[in-house]
Amino acid sequence: QVQLVESGGGLVQAGGSLRLSCAASGSISSINAMGWYRQAPEKQRELVATITSGGLVNYADSVKGRFNISRDNAKNTVYLQMNSLKPEDTAVYYCASGSFLKLIRGGGMDYWGKGTLVTVSS
Repeated sequence: QVQLVESGGGLVQAGGSLRLSCAASGSISSINAMGWYRQAPEKQRELVATITSGGLVNYADSVKGRFNISRDNAKNTVYLQMNSLKPEDTAVYYCASGSFLKLIRGGGMDYWGKGTLVTVSS
């Protein structure tokens, strides 16, 4: 089992920035991909960004050029730097982890955090 704990959410004005963090613990050796997903009110959860242990990254088109995902393997922590935030970025952001191979085959992530709320005011 892998435990994921997110932090860094909050309220920010449009155009502002926030940095989310996600610390992983437990059976870390079982995972080689981590990422961020979000779910806005009355919408389905969607991918924001993923990163592998080797540093391969993937972003949703809606956040390319504004968000940056990174990881500190020594600290088992993944970060999401969010810049130029828009009201439509308002959502609960979830950290997730799993197998990269399973992910690219459409199997999704195996472990999820409880989420952190990001609210962007206009």
